[in-house]
Amino acid sequence: MSRQRPPSSLPMRAGVSPSCVALPSRGSGTVLDHLAERLPALSRAAWQRRMEAGEVVDERGGAVTPERPFEPGLRIFYYRHLESEPEIPFTEEVLYQDAHLLVADKPHFMPVTPGGRYLQHSLLVRLKRRLGLAELSPLHRIDRDTAGLVLFSVQQRTRGVYQALFREQRIHKQYEAVAGWRADLTFPREHHSRLEESPQFFRMHEVPGAPNSCTRLELLEVAGHWARYRLEPVTGKRHQLRVHMAALGLPLRHDAFYPEVNDPPEGDFSRPLQLLARTLRFTDPLTGEQRCFESRRQLLPLDAQPQQVPDGTLG
Repeated sequence: MSRQRPPSSLPMRAGVSPSCVALPSRGSGTVLDHLAERLPALSRAAWQRRMEAGEVVDERGGAVTPERPFEPGLRIFYYRHLESEPEIPFTEEVLYQDAHLLVADKPHFMPVTPGGRYLQHSLLVRLKRRLGLAELSPLHRIDRDTAGLVLFSVQQRTRGVYQALFREQRIHKQYEAVAGWRADLTFPREHHSRLEESPQFFRMHEVPGAPNSCTRLELLEVAGHWARYRLEPVTGKRHQLRVHMAALGLPLRHDAFYPEVNDPPEGDFSRPLQLLARTLRFTDPLTGEQRCFESRRQLLPLDAQPQQVPDGTLG
């Protein structure tokens, strides 16, 4: 995929910026032949309809017709579109916005970026559509199941200096979580392990070897079998907090992936994962100002949790 900016003749539409695919250095037939073969999620007939509607253009801004011959290396721009996608009946909140940064407070169940079944109901597209910010881009990700803070870059020109905060671990993140309680574990503590992708591609698991992940854990309160924790990821591996808590015998309340996969049916919003990206703190690299943002969302109170702890937890 090319990272070149799209031509000005194909602007953002309904919050969706054009996607780009580069034709290979060798080929034959038509551009339509290649797109139908390379991107089969969209049928040949659908590609043809888009071309006839002028929704597929080349890097020079010219319309790509169904009859256009294959051209080696040509960049093609088009809009991603889903015939249908699940509706997410929750709303994000913008906590802060300036010329360079935007801080959003994301609800549970909403993905940060488009992918799979989600496009218009991703946080990025919702914000771009609502605010008209064509260059808006997330500086980090949190899981679809996790609620809380997501930091965005507003303009491409200054994006790199903020991306460096995450790359160089100069941003302090705190999460809040509800999970079971174990009297035999002492807190505060640190959990170190080596995380790698499991055979189930969407999951992570701990394996022998030099640790590549670290989480600091603090116990905030206990009520019966349940407890509230503060989690501080020192590293940023995918699903790190969920895997580390499950490894301690403390899987997060309503976790559909750890320790076992138990994904709820589509449209079931009754079991939000009890994990919240609570705070973000850093020194602004452009202004030197100390920044601190806090989510306004809340997890379920401990007295609202059921009496039984989830499987895998030792009470």
